[in-house]
Amino acid sequence: MNIEVLHSEESKIVDQLVDGVREFNFSHMGNETSKPLTVIMRDSNNTIVAGISGRTIYHKFLINVVWVSDEYRGQRLGYQLMKLAEQEAKQQGCKAAQVDTLAFQAPNFYQKCGFEVIGTVPGFDGCPEQYFLFKRYE
Repeated sequence: MNIEVLHSEESKIVDQLVDGVREFNFSHMGNETSKPLTVIMRDSNNTIVAGISGRTIYHKFLINVVWVSDEYRGQRLGYQLMKLAEQEAKQQGCKAAQVDTLAFQAPNFYQKCGFEVIGTVPGFDGCPEQYFLFKRYE
């Protein structure tokens, strides 16, 4: 047996690992219906100025990233995009959503959107506190 340490992401290897997890999950949960879900906003120049991206899987919307360009913050674009993304997630059969964020990023934003903090990882020098948030739709 041979163990390797890699310092670059090799998609072939990552795909193999994900396939292994999917096979394991299937044996416990049945067939997955994972789909990407992204909602973006563009300005008049067709430049993306805000967006939410994640995936739906096993009746959950897993939010990977939420971003609003600096010049558009404070205009409630994040709320508009979140509302639309959650509507779409519900249409795809999601019953809940989850996200994680760092202390300086957006924990208050998510709470204002109805998410509850369900866990934290304490911060330390050079690494801020991390929040895990969850929202049940039903």
